[in-house]
Order: sequence, then C-alpha cells, then structure tokens
Amino acid sequence: MLICPAVKRGWQHSMKLYIAEKPSLARAIAAVLPKPQSKGDGCIRCGNGDVVSWCVGHLLEQAEPESYDPAFKQWRYEHLPIVPDQWQLKPRPKVRSQLSVLRKLVKEADQIVHAGDPDREGQLLVDEVFDYLKVSDTKKRAIQRLLISDLNPSAVTKALAKVRTNSEFVPLSVSALARSRADWLYGINLTRALTLQGRKAGFDGLLSVGRVQTPVLGLVVTRDREIESFVSKPFYEVRAHLLTPAGERFTATWVPSEACARWQDDEGRILSRKLAENVAERIGGKEALVEQAKRSPGKQPAPLPYNLSALQIDASKAFGLSAQAVLDACQSLYEKHRAITYPRSDCRYLPQEHHGEAPAVMRAIGQSEANLADAVKSADTSRRGRAWNDKKVEAHHAIIPTSKAVPVERLSADERKVYGLVARQYLMQFYPDWRYADTELQLRIESGLFIAKSRQTLEAGWKVLLGKGEKEADELPRVEVGDQLLCEKGEVVDKQTQPPKPFTDATLLAAMTGIARFVSDNSLRKILRETDGLGTEATRAGIIELLVKRGYLQRQGKTLKSSQAGRGLIDALPERVSKPDLTAHWESSLDAMARREGRYDQFMEALGVSLRELVDELGSQVPESLRGVPSSAKPRRKGQKRKGSTSRSGSTRSRSRSKAAAG
Repeated sequence: MLICPAVKRGWQHSMKLYIAEKPSLARAIAAVLPKPQSKGDGCIRCGNGDVVSWCVGHLLEQAEPESYDPAFKQWRYEHLPIVPDQWQLKPRPKVRSQLSVLRKLVKEADQIVHAGDPDREGQLLVDEVFDYLKVSDTKKRAIQRLLISDLNPSAVTKALAKVRTNSEFVPLSVSALARSRADWLYGINLTRALTLQGRKAGFDGLLSVGRVQTPVLGLVVTRDREIESFVSKPFYEVRAHLLTPAGERFTATWVPSEACARWQDDEGRILSRKLAENVAERIGGKEALVEQAKRSPGKQPAPLPYNLSALQIDASKAFGLSAQAVLDACQSLYEKHRAITYPRSDCRYLPQEHHGEAPAVMRAIGQSEANLADAVKSADTSRRGRAWNDKKVEAHHAIIPTSKAVPVERLSADERKVYGLVARQYLMQFYPDWRYADTELQLRIESGLFIAKSRQTLEAGWKVLLGKGEKEADELPRVEVGDQLLCEKGEVVDKQTQPPKPFTDATLLAAMTGIARFVSDNSLRKILRETDGLGTEATRAGIIELLVKRGYLQRQGKTLKSSQAGRGLIDALPERVSKPDLTAHWESSLDAMARREGRYDQFMEALGVSLRELVDELGSQVPESLRGVPSSAKPRRKGQKRKGSTSRSGSTRSRSRSKAAAG
C-alpha cells in the first residue's frame, strides 16, 4: 500500500519549510530535495515531507498615511510631519493569497528555513513575513538562514549544507527596516510638503522628494548648469622637439616654474600666449641636458570580477545600455537561464573554495560564448589571484558565470552582451598581470624644465582579452643623465578648456557609487569612501528610471539632462536636501547598523528632528522656482490611488514602503 508523503511525514519526519524570495529560487531549492514531489497551492511538497514555498517579492508594504488616520487621506500642511507611533504593514493586494498559503504552512512546520536573497532587502523581505504572521518566539529562534547566490543544483546543494542561524542576520534586517521606514517618513512628508507649496506657485503636479532620488537629481542639475555657464578659455602648451645624437626624435612638454604662477590658472595651465611664444623662441636650436632618466617596470593585476554597479557602468560604456536594461538582463540570466550568479551583489570578490569550480565554469563559457572559446583555452585555471578572498566575501560574492552552458540563440541581444562582459571579466582572473615599463625623462633647456613620459607594454597579460586596448605613447629613446641633446625647435600648442561632460547612465552610476567625491564635508567624505555610496546595487537603476518617468530627467541619446521641472524642484528645496551629504550620511549609518555598530532608535530619533525642521522650512516660503513651470506628474487627489510606485528593479520584489515615498 502506498503511503501519502504528508501522512508518512507525520509518522517519521518533522516538516521543514523553506521560504524563498521568489518562485524561481523555490524551484531551484526543490530541485535538489527528495523526490517524488508534488505541486501544492503555492508550494512544492517533497518526498520526505518537507515543503518549499515562496514570497513574490514583498508580500507586505508600508501602510499609507490614511491607515493611521483617515484625515491623512487629504493632503494638508497642518498634518505634517506624519510620524506613526506604531508602524503598520499591510498585504499587497495581488499577492494576498500567497500570504495565506504561508500562514498555514508556518503553523504546520516544525522547522523554518529563511531563503530570501542574500542581501539586506532579501533578509527583511522574509523576516517581515515571520513578524506579520506572529511566528512564536520559540519557533523564530530556531529559524535557519539559507544563502544562495547560484541557482544551479550543485551550488544549491552546497548552500544547503551550510545553513546558518537566522538570528545572526538580525542587524541586517534591522538596517533594512530602518531604511524602509526612513524612506517612508522622508518621502511622504517632504513630497506632500513641497507639492502643497508648489500649488501656491501655480505648479499643479507631483513634486516627489526622496532620500536618494533628490540628491541624484541634484547632481544632474548642478552638472547641467556648470555646462551651460561654462566659458571656454584658451591656454597654451610649449613643446620641445628633441633630437638625440643617434638621430632619434621625440617631444617633451614645458613645466612652468613658480615665477610663472601669475600667468597660470588653478590647474597650472598657461593663459598667456605671449609667454608661451617667448619660451618656444628661446629654446629653438639650443642644447637640452638630460637631468633625470627614470625607467620603472610596473605591473597591474586583472580588474576584479563585477559587482552590479561596475557591470552596469561597463555595459553602458561598451553598448550604451541603460542601468535598468543591464539589471533586467542580469535578472533573466540569473533566474531564467541560470547562467550567472546572484546579480545584485555589491561584492567584487570570490570565496576561496569557489576556485575549484573554475574548470567547470570555463567549459560553460567556452560552450556559451564562441568569441571567448580561444580565451578559455589560454586561461590558466591554476592561477589564484586577489579576487579569491574569504575576508572580503559576506552574504554574497561577485557576479560570475555559472557552470551551466547556455546556447547563445536562447539569449536576447542584451543578455548576450551582458553575459559576454561577465564571462570576460571572470576569464581575466586566470591571465597573467599586465606588465609595462614607464619612462620619464627630465630635461633642462635654457633653464626651463621639460618632461617626456611614455608607457610601453612588456606583457599584455589579461589585456589581451580587451582586444586592441588603449593606444600607447611612442617609446622614448634610451638616453642617460648628462647626455646632451638638441632642441630642434619649440612649438606653441593652442588648446581650449573644456566644459564638464553631461551625465550618462555610466557616469551617473559611477557618481552614485563614488559619492564621496561630491560631498563637501571632509569627515563625511572619509567615511563614505568605505561605504556603498548613494543608494544600493539593487536600487540605483530604478532611481534613474524613476526620475526619467516622473519627468525630472530626460534622455537625449546616451546623455541624461535635467528638465525644467527637475530644476525647479531642486531650487525649491533647502540645499542640504538636494546635496548628497545628508543622504549619504544615512547610508553610512545604515551600514553601521548592519555591522552592529549603529543603533536603530538613535537613527530614527535624529531623522525625526531633521524632518520637523525641514517641514517647517519648506512651509515658510512659496517656491517661486516652480512658477510657470509645466508639470507632467499630477499629484493624487482625494480617493485617487498613486501610480508609479517603484519595485525592486528587474524583479517581482516591491519595496516595503509607501508608494508615494518611492526613492
């Protein structure tokens, strides 16, 4: 007589419930668990009685203000700031049924395994379900944490053998919770405040403010205005055309002395053509004495494997892909094709044990990407460079190909491009260092100092994978200190100062990840060099697209330009809101919280104080910068649902916060 697995479980096996972040991950987990299996309502039941279920991104979201007080449904300034005493989450309507499935399964389960994505948001996404379903403290303390960054069976099996205690990740969850609630408070209150004030100036549109989106918009507005106000100025270089006794020719550039400072700008460029002409005339036909001849060998290891931002930047430069398009391609490569590892990683290192999988990954690359087949053959899988570093790997590692080969015809054009970049970057780790020689010559001509530099490749190493690579300077002749050369003539080269370049997806992403460069506070800048920057790997693409969707940024080819509404919004805000200093400091505080070095209550208390100050400041004046500006995004009227809530870019994950406060 055949026994039903569920009945058999009751006799012999305690039920273990795996809760994945999304169905694709759940299927990958179930694939390596005991057979036979059957599909249930919102779950997969395994042969040993264990069950695998899933969320569909966030099953819960922050309640809207009117959930706390019906009066808040109307946007009125006297209600601000809205700060909940007891925070509320509510089920997302479209996935309410899956929450009901989990409610039943959690009660049945003897052991629960948290299998959210291996990042801050993934940790909170499943933890908040446990809290909402009121899982008992006893059962909650026993919850295990499964960290999966590769959906292929062998990787999932290894991950299952290394489950950890979920309580280890409480700080990560608390940090994500603080981020979610801070976003809600900041976005809801400042968006309402500015939108209401905008109406007084005749702007009948939504004025969305967010802790990340607004400083990002501010970066673009500032850059656009720098370009528009830029006045090009001429400057001049003096070059000496030199001849060695052996008949070799090269050029060296004049380095002005301190005596010339009054004719230079802040960057040391000569602004007087008369001065430059005088120097050029004096050196023609004169002796050039070699004062220094330095030849320095150097080497550079392969660039590290990609994290998401680095991949988005390179894909934008190489193919003109938007940050969102890259994230979408990554998500498909990870979930649908299982061709790459977890894509939202902020890490560029790999665990030591992963080195042993290199031959299998190489075979998959060779079968999937014909253009890299020869590169695979030349790779040395015995090399173990700086990329393999356990101390640098936390919840997830760098984005690399998996051991699963995917026929190129199954991939879209964007997926092929992104896979090719990921595969090439991984292959570089198995190639020698790029070796080169730097030469610098310092010469004295008529008491003036002239310098010539060049860099020559000795061994291409990993650079062979880049094709032609950058153009190298002409090799300088071999001369020694004390050699006397001839300056055949001097030449004045006319140049013009150039305006800053407008932002593209690549350069804006680089600015967000390297936000310290745009921060005015020296102490904060030092802190930010060690943190993730503005936004997270998962949210940056979505923030850029949100600003475009709301009409604050406009795409012009590859460039991103601020609109009239975007500029009016930035001008209507206090400077500290539109600058990255404050929001970048939040990122630093949230990161400290995740590392058990910061406290939730202190962070939220400080936020409440600054929020009240900002609401008072915005209410004290009418934003004249918005008068006469056409609006495209309309504010919500009474009873009208807000459109345009942001979701976790490229996936089904929606952020756990108010739709009106996105970004």
